[in-house]
Amino acid sequence: MLYFSKIKLFIIYIVIITLSFFSLTNFVNKSENSFLSKKVNLGLDLQGGSYLLLEVDSSPLINQNLQTKLLKLRSELKDKNINYKNIKLNNESINFSINPEHIKIFEEFFVSEDNLINIYYNKYRSYEMDYLIENNKVTITYSKYGLIEVMNSTLNQSLEIVRRRIDEVGTKDPTIIKRGSDRILIELPGLEDPSRIKKLLGKTANLSFRFASDTEDAFGSELLSFEDSEEQLNISKRVIASGENLINAKPQIDNQTNQAVVSFTFDRVGSKKFARATTDGVGKRIAIILDNKIISAPSVLEPILGGAGQITGNFTFQSATDLALLLRSGALPAPLTIIEERTVGPDLGEDSIKAGSLSLLIGFILVIFFMLYKYRFLGIIADLALIINLVLLLGALTLLEATLTLPGIAGIILTVGMAVDANVLIFERIKEELKVEKSTIHAFDTGYKKAQSAVLDANITTLISAIILFALGSGPVKGFAVTLGIGILTTLFSAYFFARHLSSIYAMKNKEKQIIIQ
Repeated sequence: MLYFSKIKLFIIYIVIITLSFFSLTNFVNKSENSFLSKKVNLGLDLQGGSYLLLEVDSSPLINQNLQTKLLKLRSELKDKNINYKNIKLNNESINFSINPEHIKIFEEFFVSEDNLINIYYNKYRSYEMDYLIENNKVTITYSKYGLIEVMNSTLNQSLEIVRRRIDEVGTKDPTIIKRGSDRILIELPGLEDPSRIKKLLGKTANLSFRFASDTEDAFGSELLSFEDSEEQLNISKRVIASGENLINAKPQIDNQTNQAVVSFTFDRVGSKKFARATTDGVGKRIAIILDNKIISAPSVLEPILGGAGQITGNFTFQSATDLALLLRSGALPAPLTIIEERTVGPDLGEDSIKAGSLSLLIGFILVIFFMLYKYRFLGIIADLALIINLVLLLGALTLLEATLTLPGIAGIILTVGMAVDANVLIFERIKEELKVEKSTIHAFDTGYKKAQSAVLDANITTLISAIILFALGSGPVKGFAVTLGIGILTTLFSAYFFARHLSSIYAMKNKEKQIIIQ
Protein backbone atom coordinates (compact mmCIF):
# COMPACT_ATOMS: atom_id res chain seq x y z
CA MET A 1 0.00 0.00 0.00
CA LEU A 2 2.93 2.32 0.68
CA TYR A 3 4.90 1.22 -2.39
CA PHE A 4 4.80 3.58 -5.40
CA SER A 5 6.17 2.58 -8.80
CA LYS A 6 7.90 5.19 -10.95
CA ILE A 7 5.02 5.15 -13.45
CA LYS A 8 2.48 5.75 -10.70
CA LEU A 9 4.55 8.62 -9.27
CA PHE A 10 4.91 10.14 -12.73
CA ILE A 11 1.13 10.05 -13.28
CA ILE A 12 0.40 11.50 -9.82
CA TYR A 13 2.70 14.46 -10.19
CA ILE A 14 1.91 15.16 -13.84
CA VAL A 15 -1.76 15.45 -12.83
CA ILE A 16 -0.83 17.80 -9.98
CA ILE A 17 1.44 19.94 -12.19
CA THR A 18 -1.11 20.13 -15.04
CA LEU A 19 -4.06 21.14 -12.86
CA SER A 20 -1.84 23.56 -10.89
CA PHE A 21 -0.92 25.24 -14.17
CA PHE A 22 -4.57 25.68 -15.12
CA SER A 23 -5.28 27.04 -11.64
CA LEU A 24 -2.70 29.75 -12.23
CA THR A 25 -4.31 30.80 -15.54
CA ASN A 26 -7.10 32.38 -13.47
CA PHE A 27 -4.63 34.94 -12.21
CA VAL A 28 -2.79 35.64 -15.48
CA ASN A 29 -4.17 37.52 -18.49
CA LYS A 30 -4.00 35.37 -21.63
CA SER A 31 -5.06 35.98 -25.21
CA GLU A 32 -8.66 35.17 -26.08
CA ASN A 33 -9.67 32.00 -27.97
CA SER A 34 -6.66 30.12 -26.63
CA PHE A 35 -6.69 26.78 -24.81
CA LEU A 36 -4.59 28.46 -22.14
CA SER A 37 -7.13 31.26 -21.70
CA LYS A 38 -9.52 28.99 -19.80
CA LYS A 39 -10.80 30.49 -16.55
CA VAL A 40 -13.43 29.89 -13.90
CA ASN A 41 -16.36 32.16 -14.75
CA LEU A 42 -18.09 34.11 -12.00
CA GLY A 43 -21.82 33.63 -11.71
CA LEU A 44 -24.48 36.32 -11.59
CA ASP A 45 -24.46 36.51 -7.77
CA LEU A 46 -20.69 37.12 -7.72
CA GLN A 47 -20.07 39.20 -10.83
CA GLY A 48 -23.33 41.11 -10.91
CA GLY A 49 -25.55 41.30 -13.97
CA SER A 50 -29.12 40.73 -15.12
CA TYR A 51 -31.61 37.92 -14.57
CA LEU A 52 -34.62 37.51 -16.86
CA LEU A 53 -37.37 34.90 -16.73
CA LEU A 54 -39.35 34.67 -19.99
CA GLU A 55 -42.66 32.95 -20.57
CA VAL A 56 -43.53 31.52 -23.99
CA ASP A 57 -47.11 32.18 -25.12
CA SER A 58 -47.99 29.29 -27.40
CA SER A 59 -51.62 30.39 -27.98
CA PRO A 60 -50.91 32.27 -31.25
CA LEU A 61 -49.03 29.27 -32.60
CA ILE A 62 -51.89 26.93 -31.65
CA ASN A 63 -54.35 29.14 -33.53
CA GLN A 64 -51.98 29.39 -36.48
CA ASN A 65 -51.62 25.60 -36.60
CA LEU A 66 -55.37 25.15 -36.31
CA GLN A 67 -55.88 27.57 -39.21
CA THR A 68 -53.59 25.38 -41.33
CA LYS A 69 -55.46 22.29 -40.14
CA LEU A 70 -58.76 23.94 -41.06
CA LEU A 71 -57.64 24.50 -44.66
CA LYS A 72 -56.47 20.89 -44.99
CA LEU A 73 -59.61 19.59 -43.32
CA ARG A 74 -61.88 21.56 -45.63
CA SER A 75 -60.06 20.10 -48.64
CA GLU A 76 -60.24 16.54 -47.28
CA LEU A 77 -63.94 16.82 -46.40
CA LYS A 78 -64.66 17.87 -49.99
CA ASP A 79 -62.55 15.03 -51.40
CA LYS A 80 -64.47 12.48 -49.30
CA ASN A 81 -67.83 14.04 -50.20
CA ILE A 82 -68.68 14.74 -46.56
CA ASN A 83 -71.33 17.44 -46.31
CA TYR A 84 -70.47 20.19 -43.82
CA LYS A 85 -71.21 23.86 -43.23
CA ASN A 86 -70.17 26.85 -41.10
CA ILE A 87 -66.60 25.66 -40.60
CA LYS A 88 -64.63 28.21 -38.56
CA LEU A 89 -61.90 28.68 -35.98
CA ASN A 90 -63.04 29.82 -32.54
CA ASN A 91 -61.42 29.71 -29.06
CA GLU A 92 -58.57 27.40 -30.08
CA SER A 93 -60.96 24.93 -31.71
CA ILE A 94 -62.35 24.15 -35.16
CA ASN A 95 -66.15 24.12 -35.27
CA PHE A 96 -68.57 23.05 -38.01
CA SER A 97 -71.82 21.20 -38.61
CA ILE A 98 -71.92 17.85 -40.41
CA ASN A 99 -74.56 15.78 -42.18
CA PRO A 100 -75.72 13.00 -39.73
CA GLU A 101 -75.33 10.42 -42.50
CA HIS A 102 -71.62 11.27 -42.85
CA ILE A 103 -70.63 11.20 -39.16
CA LYS A 104 -69.37 7.60 -39.30
CA ILE A 105 -67.27 8.30 -42.41
CA PHE A 106 -65.80 11.38 -40.73
CA GLU A 107 -64.93 9.45 -37.55
CA GLU A 108 -63.22 6.65 -39.47
CA PHE A 109 -61.22 9.18 -41.44
CA PHE A 110 -60.28 11.32 -38.44
CA VAL A 111 -58.82 8.51 -36.29
CA SER A 112 -56.90 6.67 -39.03
CA GLU A 113 -53.15 6.42 -38.44
CA ASP A 114 -52.30 7.70 -41.93
CA ASN A 115 -54.45 10.81 -41.54
CA LEU A 116 -52.29 13.86 -42.36
CA ILE A 117 -54.60 16.20 -40.45
CA ASN A 118 -54.66 14.28 -37.18
CA ILE A 119 -51.14 12.91 -36.60
CA TYR A 120 -50.76 9.70 -34.61
CA TYR A 121 -48.15 9.85 -31.80
CA ASN A 122 -46.70 6.39 -31.43
CA LYS A 123 -44.74 7.34 -28.31
CA TYR A 124 -47.92 8.53 -26.61
CA ARG A 125 -50.22 5.95 -28.23
CA SER A 126 -52.54 8.85 -28.92
CA TYR A 127 -53.62 11.33 -31.61
CA GLU A 128 -52.69 14.97 -32.00
CA MET A 129 -56.32 16.14 -32.10
CA ASP A 130 -59.46 15.27 -30.14
CA TYR A 131 -62.98 15.70 -31.48
CA LEU A 132 -66.46 15.88 -29.98
CA ILE A 133 -69.76 15.48 -31.84
CA GLU A 134 -72.94 16.80 -30.24
CA ASN A 135 -76.18 17.42 -32.15
CA ASN A 136 -74.34 17.01 -35.45
CA LYS A 137 -71.89 19.76 -34.46
CA VAL A 138 -68.21 18.87 -34.52
CA THR A 139 -65.61 20.50 -32.25
CA ILE A 140 -61.94 19.70 -32.92
CA THR A 141 -59.25 20.69 -30.40
CA TYR A 142 -55.68 19.73 -29.62
CA SER A 143 -55.42 16.64 -27.43
CA LYS A 144 -53.46 16.72 -24.18
CA TYR A 145 -50.48 15.12 -25.89
CA GLY A 146 -50.88 17.32 -28.94
CA LEU A 147 -50.56 20.39 -26.70
CA ILE A 148 -47.48 18.88 -25.05
CA GLU A 149 -45.84 18.43 -28.46
CA VAL A 150 -46.68 21.99 -29.53
CA MET A 151 -45.40 23.48 -26.27
CA ASN A 152 -42.20 21.41 -26.28
CA SER A 153 -41.50 22.28 -29.90
CA THR A 154 -42.24 25.97 -29.31
CA LEU A 155 -40.06 26.12 -26.19
CA ASN A 156 -37.10 24.37 -27.85
CA GLN A 157 -37.28 26.56 -30.94
CA SER A 158 -37.66 29.73 -28.84
CA LEU A 159 -34.68 28.71 -26.70
CA GLU A 160 -32.48 28.29 -29.77
CA ILE A 161 -33.49 31.65 -31.27
CA VAL A 162 -33.05 33.45 -27.91
CA ARG A 163 -29.57 31.92 -27.69
CA ARG A 164 -28.72 33.13 -31.21
CA ARG A 165 -29.89 36.67 -30.47
CA ILE A 166 -27.97 36.94 -27.20
CA ASP A 167 -24.83 35.41 -28.73
CA GLU A 168 -25.02 37.92 -31.61
CA VAL A 169 -25.01 40.79 -29.10
CA GLY A 170 -21.72 39.47 -27.71
CA THR A 171 -22.76 38.95 -24.08
CA LYS A 172 -20.06 36.94 -22.30
CA ASP A 173 -20.86 33.62 -20.61
CA PRO A 174 -24.68 33.86 -20.64
CA THR A 175 -26.79 31.15 -19.02
CA ILE A 176 -29.85 30.26 -21.12
CA ILE A 177 -31.86 27.26 -19.93
CA LYS A 178 -35.39 25.88 -19.97
CA ARG A 179 -37.39 26.31 -16.79
CA GLY A 180 -40.50 24.14 -16.68
CA SER A 181 -42.66 23.56 -19.75
CA ASP A 182 -43.05 27.15 -20.97
CA ARG A 183 -40.32 29.33 -19.49
CA ILE A 184 -36.75 30.33 -20.35
CA LEU A 185 -34.27 31.53 -17.73
CA ILE A 186 -31.55 33.96 -18.84
CA GLU A 187 -28.62 35.06 -16.69
CA LEU A 188 -26.29 37.70 -18.14
CA PRO A 189 -23.25 38.19 -15.87
CA GLY A 190 -21.67 41.63 -16.05
CA LEU A 191 -24.66 43.19 -17.86
CA GLU A 192 -26.13 45.91 -15.68
CA ASP A 193 -28.53 47.43 -18.22
CA PRO A 194 -30.54 44.73 -20.05
CA SER A 195 -32.74 47.21 -21.97
CA ARG A 196 -31.26 46.34 -25.38
CA ILE A 197 -31.55 42.60 -24.72
CA LYS A 198 -35.16 43.05 -23.57
CA LYS A 199 -35.97 44.99 -26.72
CA LEU A 200 -34.45 42.27 -28.91
CA LEU A 201 -36.25 39.48 -27.07
CA GLY A 202 -39.54 41.39 -27.11
CA LYS A 203 -39.74 41.26 -30.91
CA THR A 204 -41.09 38.16 -32.60
CA ALA A 205 -39.33 39.33 -35.82
CA ASN A 206 -41.83 37.96 -38.33
CA LEU A 207 -40.66 39.61 -41.55
CA SER A 208 -42.68 39.63 -44.76
CA PHE A 209 -42.66 41.44 -48.10
CA ARG A 210 -46.14 42.27 -49.40
CA PHE A 211 -47.59 44.65 -52.00
CA ALA A 212 -49.66 47.66 -51.05
CA SER A 213 -53.14 47.19 -52.50
CA ASP A 214 -55.65 49.93 -53.41
CA THR A 215 -58.35 47.38 -54.15
CA GLU A 216 -59.46 44.10 -52.59
CA ASP A 217 -57.62 41.16 -54.16
CA ALA A 218 -58.18 37.41 -54.09
CA PHE A 219 -55.96 37.01 -51.01
CA GLY A 220 -57.67 39.72 -49.00
CA SER A 221 -56.06 42.82 -47.52
CA GLU A 222 -55.68 44.63 -44.21
CA LEU A 223 -54.80 48.07 -42.90
CA LEU A 224 -51.36 48.24 -41.28
CA SER A 225 -49.60 51.17 -39.60
CA PHE A 226 -46.05 52.36 -40.10
CA GLU A 227 -43.67 51.66 -37.24
CA ASP A 228 -42.68 55.30 -36.73
CA SER A 229 -45.90 57.13 -37.67
CA GLU A 230 -49.69 56.93 -37.64
CA GLU A 231 -49.86 56.60 -41.43
CA GLN A 232 -51.64 53.47 -42.63
CA LEU A 233 -51.56 51.47 -45.85
CA ASN A 234 -53.88 48.85 -47.24
CA ILE A 235 -51.66 45.79 -47.58
CA SER A 236 -52.39 42.59 -49.48
CA LYS A 237 -52.32 39.42 -47.36
CA ARG A 238 -50.37 37.65 -50.07
CA VAL A 239 -46.77 37.18 -48.88
CA ILE A 240 -44.19 37.61 -51.65
CA ALA A 241 -41.27 36.47 -49.49
CA SER A 242 -40.66 36.08 -45.78
CA GLY A 243 -37.82 36.10 -43.27
CA GLU A 244 -37.46 32.35 -43.79
CA ASN A 245 -36.07 33.11 -47.26
CA LEU A 246 -33.26 35.34 -45.95
CA ILE A 247 -29.74 33.93 -45.76
CA ASN A 248 -28.01 37.10 -44.53
CA ALA A 249 -28.72 40.58 -43.22
CA LYS A 250 -26.26 43.27 -42.15
CA PRO A 251 -26.25 47.01 -41.34
CA GLN A 252 -24.65 49.46 -43.77
CA ILE A 253 -24.39 53.17 -44.45
CA ASP A 254 -25.96 54.11 -47.79
CA ASN A 255 -23.40 56.08 -49.81
CA GLN A 256 -26.01 58.31 -51.49
CA THR A 257 -28.17 59.27 -48.50
CA ASN A 258 -25.58 58.69 -45.75
CA GLN A 259 -28.33 56.92 -43.80
CA ALA A 260 -28.16 53.58 -41.99
CA VAL A 261 -29.86 50.74 -43.90
CA VAL A 262 -30.13 46.97 -43.59
CA SER A 263 -28.86 45.01 -46.59
CA PHE A 264 -30.33 41.54 -47.08
CA THR A 265 -29.80 38.55 -49.35
CA PHE A 266 -32.42 35.95 -50.29
CA ASP A 267 -31.88 32.26 -50.77
CA ARG A 268 -32.52 30.66 -54.18
CA VAL A 269 -36.26 30.17 -53.58
CA GLY A 270 -36.71 33.68 -52.17
CA SER A 271 -34.75 35.21 -55.06
CA LYS A 272 -37.05 33.57 -57.64
CA LYS A 273 -40.21 34.63 -55.78
CA PHE A 274 -38.97 38.20 -55.35
CA ALA A 275 -37.80 38.50 -58.95
CA ARG A 276 -41.15 37.23 -60.28
CA ALA A 277 -43.17 39.52 -57.99
CA THR A 278 -41.17 42.68 -58.72
CA THR A 279 -41.22 41.98 -62.46
CA ASP A 280 -45.03 41.85 -62.40
CA GLY A 281 -45.32 44.68 -59.86
CA VAL A 282 -43.25 47.48 -61.38
CA GLY A 283 -44.77 50.79 -60.24
CA LYS A 284 -46.40 49.29 -57.15
CA ARG A 285 -45.35 49.91 -53.56
CA ILE A 286 -43.86 46.92 -51.79
CA ALA A 287 -44.23 46.98 -48.02
CA ILE A 288 -41.54 45.56 -45.75
CA ILE A 289 -43.42 44.42 -42.64
CA LEU A 290 -41.98 43.37 -39.28
CA ASP A 291 -44.40 42.07 -36.64
CA ASN A 292 -47.39 43.63 -38.40
CA LYS A 293 -45.75 47.07 -38.54
CA ILE A 294 -44.61 48.64 -41.83
CA ILE A 295 -40.91 49.54 -41.71
CA SER A 296 -40.88 51.05 -45.17
CA ALA A 297 -42.88 50.85 -48.40
CA PRO A 298 -40.75 51.89 -51.40
CA SER A 299 -42.02 51.81 -54.98
CA VAL A 300 -40.70 49.13 -57.34
CA LEU A 301 -38.94 51.10 -60.08
CA GLU A 302 -37.56 48.07 -61.88
CA PRO A 303 -37.45 44.28 -61.40
CA ILE A 304 -35.14 43.15 -58.58
CA LEU A 305 -33.43 40.09 -60.04
CA GLY A 306 -30.26 39.72 -57.97
CA GLY A 307 -31.86 38.29 -54.83
CA ALA A 308 -30.57 41.19 -52.71
CA GLY A 309 -31.98 44.49 -51.49
CA GLN A 310 -32.07 47.09 -48.75
CA ILE A 311 -34.49 47.93 -45.96
CA THR A 312 -34.61 51.67 -45.44
CA GLY A 313 -36.21 53.66 -42.64
CA ASN A 314 -35.37 56.17 -39.97
CA PHE A 315 -32.62 53.93 -38.60
CA THR A 316 -29.68 54.80 -36.41
CA PHE A 317 -26.72 52.49 -36.96
CA GLN A 318 -27.57 50.79 -33.65
CA SER A 319 -31.20 50.15 -34.62
CA ALA A 320 -30.09 48.91 -38.05
CA THR A 321 -27.62 46.57 -36.34
CA ASP A 322 -30.37 45.23 -34.06
CA LEU A 323 -32.78 44.73 -36.96
CA ALA A 324 -30.13 42.84 -38.93
CA LEU A 325 -29.46 40.72 -35.84
CA LEU A 326 -33.16 39.88 -35.50
CA LEU A 327 -33.42 38.90 -39.14
CA ARG A 328 -30.30 36.71 -39.02
CA SER A 329 -31.40 34.88 -35.87
CA GLY A 330 -34.87 34.11 -37.26
CA ALA A 331 -38.40 34.71 -36.07
CA LEU A 332 -39.64 33.46 -32.74
CA PRO A 333 -42.40 30.86 -33.11
CA ALA A 334 -44.40 32.53 -30.32
CA PRO A 335 -44.32 35.79 -28.31
CA LEU A 336 -42.12 36.00 -25.20
CA THR A 337 -43.16 37.85 -22.06
CA ILE A 338 -40.75 38.94 -19.32
CA ILE A 339 -42.43 37.81 -16.08
CA GLU A 340 -39.48 38.36 -13.74
CA GLU A 341 -36.47 40.62 -13.89
CA ARG A 342 -33.65 41.24 -11.44
CA THR A 343 -30.40 43.16 -11.62
CA VAL A 344 -27.47 42.42 -9.31
CA GLY A 345 -24.98 45.25 -8.98
CA PRO A 346 -21.22 44.57 -9.07
CA ASP A 347 -20.86 45.93 -5.52
CA LEU A 348 -23.20 43.27 -4.16
CA GLY A 349 -21.33 40.60 -6.13
CA GLU A 350 -18.01 41.90 -4.77
CA ASP A 351 -19.36 41.74 -1.22
CA SER A 352 -20.41 38.11 -1.84
CA ILE A 353 -16.92 37.24 -3.10
CA LYS A 354 -15.31 38.88 -0.07
CA ALA A 355 -17.67 37.13 2.35
CA GLY A 356 -17.19 33.75 0.67
CA SER A 357 -13.41 34.14 0.43
CA LEU A 358 -13.19 35.22 4.08
CA SER A 359 -15.23 32.20 5.17
CA LEU A 360 -13.01 29.88 3.15
CA LEU A 361 -9.83 31.50 4.50
CA ILE A 362 -10.95 31.33 8.15
CA GLY A 363 -12.04 27.71 7.79
CA PHE A 364 -8.82 26.83 5.98
CA ILE A 365 -6.57 28.42 8.64
CA LEU A 366 -8.47 26.83 11.53
CA VAL A 367 -8.22 23.40 9.91
CA ILE A 368 -4.48 23.82 9.30
CA PHE A 369 -3.77 24.78 12.92
CA PHE A 370 -5.96 21.97 14.23
CA MET A 371 -4.15 19.36 12.11
CA LEU A 372 -0.73 20.71 13.18
CA TYR A 373 -1.75 20.62 16.86
CA LYS A 374 -3.33 17.17 16.65
CA TYR A 375 -0.91 15.24 14.41
CA ARG A 376 2.35 17.21 14.43
CA PHE A 377 4.40 16.21 11.35
CA LEU A 378 1.57 14.15 9.89
CA GLY A 379 -0.53 17.29 10.29
CA ILE A 380 1.90 19.07 7.94
CA ILE A 381 1.33 16.28 5.39
CA ALA A 382 -2.44 16.67 5.79
CA ASP A 383 -2.17 20.46 5.35
CA LEU A 384 -0.06 20.08 2.21
CA ALA A 385 -2.62 17.61 0.88
CA LEU A 386 -5.36 20.13 1.66
CA ILE A 387 -3.57 22.88 -0.28
CA ILE A 388 -3.01 20.53 -3.22
CA ASN A 389 -6.67 19.53 -3.02
CA LEU A 390 -7.83 23.14 -3.43
CA VAL A 391 -5.37 23.69 -6.28
CA LEU A 392 -6.61 20.55 -8.05
CA LEU A 393 -10.23 21.59 -7.52
CA LEU A 394 -9.61 25.05 -9.00
CA GLY A 395 -7.70 23.50 -11.91
CA ALA A 396 -10.51 21.06 -12.68
CA LEU A 397 -13.12 23.85 -12.55
CA THR A 398 -10.90 25.90 -14.88
CA LEU A 399 -10.60 23.05 -17.41
CA LEU A 400 -14.40 22.72 -17.42
CA GLU A 401 -14.75 26.54 -17.58
CA ALA A 402 -17.32 26.14 -14.82
CA THR A 403 -19.36 29.05 -13.49
CA LEU A 404 -18.65 29.72 -9.82
CA THR A 405 -21.58 30.95 -7.72
CA LEU A 406 -21.99 31.65 -4.01
CA PRO A 407 -23.35 28.12 -3.41
CA GLY A 408 -20.30 26.92 -5.35
CA ILE A 409 -18.05 28.62 -2.80
CA ALA A 410 -20.07 26.82 -0.10
CA GLY A 411 -19.27 23.57 -1.93
CA ILE A 412 -15.54 24.40 -1.81
CA ILE A 413 -15.73 25.15 1.93
CA LEU A 414 -17.49 21.82 2.48
CA THR A 415 -14.76 20.12 0.43
CA VAL A 416 -12.14 21.48 2.87
CA GLY A 417 -13.96 19.83 5.77
CA MET A 418 -14.36 16.53 3.93
CA ALA A 419 -10.70 16.52 2.86
CA VAL A 420 -9.61 16.83 6.49
CA ASP A 421 -12.12 14.16 7.50
CA ALA A 422 -10.42 11.64 5.18
CA ASN A 423 -7.00 12.34 6.68
CA VAL A 424 -8.36 12.22 10.23
CA LEU A 425 -9.84 8.76 9.59
CA ILE A 426 -6.53 7.54 8.14
CA PHE A 427 -4.32 8.99 10.89
CA GLU A 428 -6.58 7.71 13.67
CA ARG A 429 -6.41 4.23 12.18
CA ILE A 430 -2.59 4.51 11.91
CA LYS A 431 -2.49 5.60 15.57
CA GLU A 432 -4.38 2.45 16.58
CA GLU A 433 -2.06 0.26 14.51
CA LEU A 434 1.07 1.84 16.02
CA LYS A 435 -0.10 0.69 19.45
CA VAL A 436 -0.09 -2.98 18.41
CA GLU A 437 2.43 -3.12 15.56
CA LYS A 438 6.17 -3.05 16.10
CA SER A 439 6.89 -2.19 12.48
CA THR A 440 6.22 1.46 11.66
CA ILE A 441 5.95 0.69 7.93
CA HIS A 442 3.46 -2.11 8.57
CA ALA A 443 1.41 0.12 10.89
CA PHE A 444 1.18 2.85 8.24
CA ASP A 445 0.36 0.34 5.51
CA THR A 446 -2.35 -1.38 7.57
CA GLY A 447 -3.76 1.97 8.69
CA TYR A 448 -4.28 3.12 5.11
CA LYS A 449 -5.81 -0.22 4.10
CA LYS A 450 -8.28 -0.39 7.02
CA ALA A 451 -9.31 3.24 6.70
CA GLN A 452 -9.94 2.91 2.96
CA SER A 453 -13.45 1.44 3.19
CA ALA A 454 -14.65 4.11 5.67
CA VAL A 455 -13.18 6.94 3.58
CA LEU A 456 -14.64 5.59 0.33
CA ASP A 457 -18.08 4.95 1.87
CA ALA A 458 -18.29 8.50 3.24
CA ASN A 459 -17.17 10.13 0.00
CA ILE A 460 -19.14 7.91 -2.39
CA THR A 461 -22.43 8.52 -0.55
CA THR A 462 -21.77 12.27 -0.70
CA LEU A 463 -20.84 11.98 -4.39
CA ILE A 464 -24.16 10.23 -5.09
CA SER A 465 -25.97 13.12 -3.36
CA ALA A 466 -24.03 15.60 -5.52
CA ILE A 467 -24.98 13.71 -8.70
CA ILE A 468 -28.67 13.73 -7.70
CA LEU A 469 -28.50 17.47 -6.94
CA PHE A 470 -26.90 18.11 -10.34
CA ALA A 471 -29.47 15.98 -12.19
CA LEU A 472 -32.56 17.39 -10.49
CA GLY A 473 -31.43 20.87 -9.46
CA SER A 474 -30.90 24.00 -11.50
CA GLY A 475 -28.86 27.19 -11.41
CA PRO A 476 -27.04 27.70 -8.08
CA VAL A 477 -27.92 24.18 -6.90
CA LYS A 478 -26.07 22.74 -9.90
CA GLY A 479 -23.10 25.01 -9.13
CA PHE A 480 -22.96 23.65 -5.58
CA ALA A 481 -23.25 20.06 -6.87
CA VAL A 482 -20.43 20.55 -9.42
CA THR A 483 -17.92 21.98 -6.92
CA LEU A 484 -18.87 19.38 -4.30
CA GLY A 485 -18.61 16.48 -6.76
CA ILE A 486 -15.26 17.56 -8.18
CA GLY A 487 -14.07 18.33 -4.63
CA ILE A 488 -14.81 14.76 -3.54
CA LEU A 489 -12.73 13.36 -6.42
CA THR A 490 -9.80 15.68 -5.71
CA THR A 491 -10.07 14.84 -2.00
CA LEU A 492 -9.69 11.12 -2.69
CA PHE A 493 -6.81 11.80 -5.07
CA SER A 494 -4.94 14.05 -2.63
CA ALA A 495 -5.52 11.71 0.37
CA TYR A 496 -4.77 8.36 -1.27
CA PHE A 497 -2.06 9.38 -3.69
CA PHE A 498 -0.32 12.63 -2.69
CA ALA A 499 -0.64 12.41 1.13
CA ARG A 500 -0.01 8.65 1.11
CA HIS A 501 3.19 9.15 -0.89
CA LEU A 502 4.45 11.75 1.59
CA SER A 503 3.43 9.47 4.48
CA SER A 504 5.34 6.57 2.95
CA ILE A 505 8.49 8.73 2.73
CA TYR A 506 8.03 9.76 6.38
CA ALA A 507 7.49 6.15 7.49
CA MET A 508 10.52 4.89 5.56
CA LYS A 509 12.83 7.51 7.09
CA ASN A 510 11.54 6.81 10.61
CA LYS A 511 11.15 3.03 10.40
CA GLU A 512 13.65 2.50 13.21
CA LYS A 513 12.10 5.15 15.47
CA GLN A 514 9.00 5.01 17.59
CA ILE A 515 6.32 7.31 16.16
CA ILE A 516 3.69 8.52 18.62
CA ILE A 517 0.50 10.19 17.42
CA GLN A 518 -1.43 12.03 20.15
